[in-house]
Amino acid sequence: MRTVAVLDAPSNLGLRPPKPATVPGTAKAPGALREAGLLTGLGAEDAGHLVAPRYDREDWEPGDGVFHAPLIAEYAERLATRVGKLLDAGRFPVVLGGDCGILLGTGEAVRRHVPRAGLVYLDGHSDFRHVGNSPHVGAAAGEALALVTGRGQDDLSNVDGKGPIFADEHVVLMGIRDDDEDLDELADTKILVRTASAIRAAGAAKSAKWARRRLDRLDGFWVHLDVDILDAAVMPAVDSPDPGGLEHEELAELLSGLTSAPNCLGVEVTVFDPDLDPDGGLAAALTATLIAGLASPR
Repeated sequence: MRTVAVLDAPSNLGLRPPKPATVPGTAKAPGALREAGLLTGLGAEDAGHLVAPRYDREDWEPGDGVFHAPLIAEYAERLATRVGKLLDAGRFPVVLGGDCGILLGTGEAVRRHVPRAGLVYLDGHSDFRHVGNSPHVGAAAGEALALVTGRGQDDLSNVDGKGPIFADEHVVLMGIRDDDEDLDELADTKILVRTASAIRAAGAAKSAKWARRRLDRLDGFWVHLDVDILDAAVMPAVDSPDPGGLEHEELAELLSGLTSAPNCLGVEVTVFDPDLDPDGGLAAALTATLIAGLASPR
């Protein structure tokens, strides 16, 4: 039985402002999930809080590359060190973001920990935007999967000169919608893809087994969870809610099937925005889903 350790990583540096002169509320997500009882429900150790740099895009303009890039890279290094210490101590980290850009840090920790590292990317969007398929880039959260597979500017996709954090053939992408703009490009890679509708058709438990046919062959894998994998009707508190996503029960079943793998190293939770959940009801529902889905590592 593995001990769960919850670490806050509240970086919102990779998201666009929800409206002018505001900052994304995802930095508040760890506090909201803690208040909803996540640590108690998981029986988890408290691994603390990694303070994130201040959100300030200053005079950034389209064409300038990823905004906040130096800060994101610096935070990723600090996060990799913190998560690495938890992995070395035999803990099962549950990292509370923040936006999807924290994967640059957690992914690096996993790569340092095991020779052949894998990733299952649970997200309503492919986050595969890069300079090869877009007129310009900007928000790291919308480019996170591209960056960790080596696509994008070197200061984020090849920080230490060792190439991609995850090889395409070690990645599984699950939960994107059928109209995702990068589906055709993804089909030409070695990344395995299963859409939300395909998960529903096959069943969440069988979909987890499908993913593990690739992941179980690796030395370890990390679970990235963007909560916009959930349908907008049950999870509107995200920056880009979309219909056609999973229900809470399906997500819990999918998480359970993945995290029960002996070589699953940990999980991160991203993009929940408490500013869009004034009564805390969505945080409570998400917390219940996470507790149900992450019961297996304990």
